[in-house]
Amino acid sequence: MNFKDDFSMLNKDLVYLDNGATTFKPSCVIEAMNDYYENYTANAHRGDYDISLKVDIAYEGVRDKVQQFINARHREEIIFTSGATEALNMIVSGFFEHVLEPGDEVIISEAEHASNVLPWFRLANKKGIVIKYVPLDEHLHVTLDAIRKTVSPRTKVIALAEITNVVGDVRPIKDICAYAHSRDIFVVCDGSQSVPHKVTDVQDNDVDFLAFSAHKMCGPTGVGVLYGRMELLEELEPVNFGGGMNESFDNENAIFLKELPARLEAGTPNIAGVIGLGAAIDYLIKVGLDNIYYHEITLKKYLVEKLATIKHIDIINEECDSGILAFNVDGIFPQDVAIYLSKYNVCVRAGNHCAKILKKSVGVRNTIRISLYFYNTKEEIDCLVELLKDRDKIMKEMI
Repeated sequence: MNFKDDFSMLNKDLVYLDNGATTFKPSCVIEAMNDYYENYTANAHRGDYDISLKVDIAYEGVRDKVQQFINARHREEIIFTSGATEALNMIVSGFFEHVLEPGDEVIISEAEHASNVLPWFRLANKKGIVIKYVPLDEHLHVTLDAIRKTVSPRTKVIALAEITNVVGDVRPIKDICAYAHSRDIFVVCDGSQSVPHKVTDVQDNDVDFLAFSAHKMCGPTGVGVLYGRMELLEELEPVNFGGGMNESFDNENAIFLKELPARLEAGTPNIAGVIGLGAAIDYLIKVGLDNIYYHEITLKKYLVEKLATIKHIDIINEECDSGILAFNVDGIFPQDVAIYLSKYNVCVRAGNHCAKILKKSVGVRNTIRISLYFYNTKEEIDCLVELLKDRDKIMKEMI
């Protein structure tokens, strides 16, 4: 399919291969947000006039769309946040800080994004919980067998991305949830790199909590989603207090909070962002999540085949079923390669990609990352590969 008519950024003479950081926004998303700003700007859940009612309908309509998109059981299980980072922090600080005891174990992996590491580190320092790392196999994957071997009687939480943002392995979340729940262990899923790329069904995989961001799925920045099972969200204590989340208060001893989801959405929300998320969901449904995943895997295989012919390219994660590939050029610092590629309008990510402890498993601190999406093409891969073929050329242009 040709998506250039849908994305103005696809007409900028760029080869954009950093979709794991953020994605381009189709015109329908921009138009939906502009329509709110230009034609019915008002606050949500606060006005008794027509345009405010229109805002309420649009805003809450997106909650219904998200519910259907991830197949949540109840619309109240969808909480709008500023992004996956805020959602994960709310899960840790609002729920697990109040249910975990010193010595309780939380299992993560060394491949996790900082947003699914640092909140747990903070809780370890504050409450004395124990962080355990499930070992990665020879392909840098997390397997159910490795989970089984890492779990102990003190394990209370398993917190993993379904797809990691550096090595791109697809974790067996459904199987992990089934095993965890058989042992009364909670499962927290970072869906930042999975929800935009493949079908997500929270009832089928039975995950307890899920976090994801709009901007990685053709939506705007500054908005995301926290999903939690209803009975767990009822126990999640608000992290933010203020307007919109309380029924009334007379003094410090008489504070009455609203029901879900309002109780967890204090303050004026990112109304335009939520509306943009709704438009992005409509667009992704139109493209088809299965089509997106198939295209990414096909393109990823093509990329691997091309790079494997270049002797000075070291591929880190050749064996993974996602559109993410990490590699290095022998003897050249990753950022230098990224700057070289940028001279030719090729956009890649270089560094540790917010997974700073992954170096323990990979053996290198920094890599170059390619992250694909449905609008990328084989021609763009050919352009990238051609620029990487001549190591001497890269070295020369660095001087």
